[in-house]
Amino acid sequence: MGKLEEAIEGSGFPKAMPSLPDLDLRQKVACSARILANTGYALDVAGHITAMRPDGNMWCTPYGVWWREITASDIIVIDPEGQVLEGKWDVTPAIYIHTEVHKARPDAEVIIHNHPYYGSLLSTLHYEPKIIDQQACMFDDDIALFDEYTGGVDDASGGEYLVSKIGKAKAIVLANHGILITGEDIEIATCRATNFERTCRLNYDALKTGIKPVEVPKEHRGILKKSLSTFSVEYYWGGEIRELLKTSPEVVS
Repeated sequence: MGKLEEAIEGSGFPKAMPSLPDLDLRQKVACSARILANTGYALDVAGHITAMRPDGNMWCTPYGVWWREITASDIIVIDPEGQVLEGKWDVTPAIYIHTEVHKARPDAEVIIHNHPYYGSLLSTLHYEPKIIDQQACMFDDDIALFDEYTGGVDDASGGEYLVSKIGKAKAIVLANHGILITGEDIEIATCRATNFERTCRLNYDALKTGIKPVEVPKEHRGILKKSLSTFSVEYYWGGEIRELLKTSPEVVS
């Protein structure tokens, strides 16, 4: 029995869900971009998603194409240094945010970077969001604040410096910039990106009340983190994919 099945077996979660079509990783990267764009996560052409391939190269969203219009055929292949190997589009000049984190973090199979509104808002405050509701428990011990604005990360040394400051965090607030999300696969990375923006919004709205938010007690976070990182990811990804393929089937072409 796998981790997901164990979580479902012991929690009362549904034991059956609608089936999904078989998608390859390139198609999933395109779907992730569309899903996030549809939630308002993407800012014009500012963001980028990378996913490691078995050959050590990466699938990467192209520079200059909006996430809400991306299809699988737009996804390019880049090498570990960020050079384009396959595809008709360019790569972002900020690719070193990805390449250097991938090199240093074997757990970071997927990296998502963009400038979502509430994450960017907290980045202007140099504020690390707190675990103030059960949904945020997904990020227990996994949030970091990179509290320096060093300009664009446009070379390898800039990426290496970022790596030296963020440790093993999976949700990083980049001061005066945006958000960086890592994941063990595209499904969990996409879910983390959406959920972290919600966490940032909830933190900001709570702070606006003038009352100090109460954090979820540490002893209750572990089981919530496990369920949110297993079954909830499958539930979220599955629903988003089914809806996306109904409305925009061209995304996988």
